[in-house]
Amino acid sequence: MATASISWEEKLFKRANVASAPALIFGHDVDRQTLDAAYAQCAALTRSHSRTFHLSSGLLPGEMRAAARALYAFCRITDDIVDQPAAGFGPEVRLAELQSWRRRSLESSHGAAPLAQNDLLVLAWTDTRARYAIPKAYAEQLIEGVGQDLTHDRYASFDDLAHYCYLVASTVGLMTMHIIGYAGPQAIPYAIKLGVALQLTNILRDVGEDWANGRLYLPQDELAAFGLSEADIAAGQVTPRWRVFMRFQIDRARRLYAEAMPGIGMLGRDGQFAIAASAVLYRDILAKIEENDYDVFRHRAHTSALEKLRRLPGIWWTTLTNGWGKETKETD
Repeated sequence: MATASISWEEKLFKRANVASAPALIFGHDVDRQTLDAAYAQCAALTRSHSRTFHLSSGLLPGEMRAAARALYAFCRITDDIVDQPAAGFGPEVRLAELQSWRRRSLESSHGAAPLAQNDLLVLAWTDTRARYAIPKAYAEQLIEGVGQDLTHDRYASFDDLAHYCYLVASTVGLMTMHIIGYAGPQAIPYAIKLGVALQLTNILRDVGEDWANGRLYLPQDELAAFGLSEADIAAGQVTPRWRVFMRFQIDRARRLYAEAMPGIGMLGRDGQFAIAASAVLYRDILAKIEENDYDVFRHRAHTSALEKLRRLPGIWWTTLTNGWGKETKETD
């Protein structure tokens, strides 16, 4: 008798549940001035690397804002080890560096001695993990996913890609939930889907850039189903087949956003506006890809600072009235 296959959503929910127990974090003896400097370093890094996240995290109350930016700094340094290696460093060296960073960022405790820049980031991140009981396993899963970029440059199916998206993006949402608060395990599937949607948006926006770096995240079986090959990606031409393929990918990403947004109401009240803003502003990138006629080879879709600011009142109102639960399509 044939057994029913498990959906990618169920597989990822199981991974998230297994990882959800907080781990013991040893405290550290650091003066307030040094700790403030550590959080300031995280804020500066966030501001210089992600305008959208800096804006959305700025909508959080003070301590939550600092913690969210410490989380971003941890993610940024992790990603940079893989994406911005020193010249001549091969995958083995970078994997070793990534494991060294895992030990430093997840197992270190600091005294009051002078600290280097990355040590300050680790200090703020360690304080955030302790303060908000962020499960260590989620951070380890993130590092696992980032490390996958050194061993995988193609994905056979969407199920495979969704697992990668969970590792590098959904885990960030799950850690963020511990900072802003959430209703319980019922919120986890929404965070998973939002993370997958956000990472898919990244992937669709960055097709040309990723190809130049030797990576292709688009599912191989879906490319073939739409009559496309790697030669088409290399050519970088916007053809009728490419437009149909991209519409399919964008429609799926939008559907995942719509399915994820009701989870906003399950988050702590102080964090709902910030998370909703982050999701909507990122989702807007999909519309920019469409405006560029799906040309992700020569144009990097983005929204301007003014466009983002104009969106905030509507996002605030929908959040205030708990309107995300009523969303079935992009109507905000």
